[in-house]
Amino acid sequence: MATKTKSRGYALYLIPGVLASLAVIVVPLVMTVYVSFTKWTGVGSPRWVGFDNYTRLFSDTLFWQSFGHIGLLILAMAVVPTLLGLVLAAVLFDYVAKHFGDRWAGALRSGYYLPQVLPVAVTGIVWGWILHPDYGALNKIFESIGLGGLTRNWLGDPDYALYSVMAVMIWFQLGYPVVMFMSGLSRINPELYEAADLDGASWWQRFRKITVYMIRPEFYVVLITTTIAALKIFGQVFVLTRGGPSNATLVPSYFAYKNFFEKAQVGYGSAISTVLTVLIVVLAFVFLRLQHRAEDAK
Repeated sequence: MATKTKSRGYALYLIPGVLASLAVIVVPLVMTVYVSFTKWTGVGSPRWVGFDNYTRLFSDTLFWQSFGHIGLLILAMAVVPTLLGLVLAAVLFDYVAKHFGDRWAGALRSGYYLPQVLPVAVTGIVWGWILHPDYGALNKIFESIGLGGLTRNWLGDPDYALYSVMAVMIWFQLGYPVVMFMSGLSRINPELYEAADLDGASWWQRFRKITVYMIRPEFYVVLITTTIAALKIFGQVFVLTRGGPSNATLVPSYFAYKNFFEKAQVGYGSAISTVLTVLIVVLAFVFLRLQHRAEDAK
């Protein structure tokens, strides 16, 4: 009886979080799904049009183009930072910390993570200066070392804009995997490494057989969160390119924003948001299932 009373007491503390989730997530999501079946400019009453917005959406070349860009951004924000972060975390934990001390490893880890802390608008403006075609630091460096032929309009040329955004996003996202993987490495039993050293294992063998295997939970968490971040990327694209030039960096979230606020096609923008939400939920479910299978196979 006492246990049930305690459980009810703990449940009271969940009420604010549940109410906040309903107000901030559930209610807006339900409204977005409803509006996606209407034609609405944001003023007046929505007019029900059924699946017209979705029929239009799946035949819209810009919609499919934006999802093609998302595929490359997943590579830049999830795959590359996860792989680089895993190697960097292992180097910081296994080499820098042992030879130079934990302070140096912690300082480098903080440096990698710094872009995650800075406001998106600030980092976007700074990178806009660096990549500016006339006075940008990158082009000036190329000119100063005699490589003026490599100067480009990095954010203004459709052939280079998306790859420039991808490079910025690798820099922006790298610190998160490093922090997560270093946290995972700290819970590995040092005796496993000592035993591997006694058996004559190389650093790469220890990394592959022990490190990668033991931090699989962190690996899945990083891959899920970074993939979701890539799917819903908005702020960096808005600040750097606004989907241009010529829609070369258009992504679904910014495509939805343009229809919502610039074209006043709220129903169509809601349809884009709904499809993106469903995709994120499905991918998260798939990743979680894979993670559970990996844990069950241990």
